[in-house]
Amino acid sequence: MKILLIFFTFSLISGAVRCVSVTGYSGGSLLLDSGKRWFSNSAKYMAKLPEWRTIINDTKHDKWINEGRFTLFKNNDGKLMIFIRELNQQDAGRYAIEVLHKWRIYMTLNLEDSCCKVSKRVMVNIGETATFSCEYSQNHINDPKIIFKEGEDSIETIYSTSKKTERFSVSDDRQKNIFTVRITDVTPDDGGVYLCGVWINRHSYSYSIINTVHLYIITKVGVSRVTGHSGGRMMIKCEHPQHKTKPKYFCKEPDGCSESKNPGVQDEWMENGDVSLYDDTRAGVLMVFFRELKAADAGTYRCGVNVSHYAESSTELQLDVRDVLQANC
Repeated sequence: MKILLIFFTFSLISGAVRCVSVTGYSGGSLLLDSGKRWFSNSAKYMAKLPEWRTIINDTKHDKWINEGRFTLFKNNDGKLMIFIRELNQQDAGRYAIEVLHKWRIYMTLNLEDSCCKVSKRVMVNIGETATFSCEYSQNHINDPKIIFKEGEDSIETIYSTSKKTERFSVSDDRQKNIFTVRITDVTPDDGGVYLCGVWINRHSYSYSIINTVHLYIITKVGVSRVTGHSGGRMMIKCEHPQHKTKPKYFCKEPDGCSESKNPGVQDEWMENGDVSLYDDTRAGVLMVFFRELKAADAGTYRCGVNVSHYAESSTELQLDVRDVLQANC
């Protein structure tokens, strides 16, 4: 009965039905400008053909509808946009997208193997210049480059051939098929998810092949240096009294901090290899206990707190590990 109902609903559309064809890459994302009006008071549908599997069903919203990896939203021109994240081979095929009683389009999604690194994490200190690169296929060397930023219920154009944003600059290396994005004098508000890619323009619609960049803004509140002895123990206290209940972390630069950091369990000890962590939410202190120091433990660490999803505050800790003979000299 559900399938028949959807079929009947789609048959009520008046006017010409338009077909569009787009190509994406496995693991990447795709953003399509339908060229059609959003109509805030009309229900939206999206279904995968030929089985008419419902993805978005009879939903009304002023500007944003999200179901898993699929999003329909209204852009600044009042047009309906289709955004599909983290594409996989099962996504390939034909789709029907409809605004009830207003219009309908059929979208054919073609998928190719990934050409590029489709997702990355970038961290930069507040006030510095953030730099990240976006790869693209040789097939799109002449297509315009474009950057979006994803919000809670919006995807805004940050940079395009027709829009330039202060503090943002883009340079395109066509020999390496990479364009580089620079954001000067970053603030905590600059943190977030950036969608960078190429814009493919057709006569009646356009779409973008998207890579994702997660930009984290770090506020460095101090630098300290500590010295321990090989084979000995050490307790380090990282104080964040202004963020007592926020999740805290401890990581080693550079590689240990370049990937996603998992905060410790709050108000109880957590083992992490030869290191134990305790996040004291009453005092706003993260305690880090090295049970047996090794020469390999020496280096630069970051002891931080997740202030928000894309903003962190941290203290830089330089750990020097000396052997016992050196210590006795």
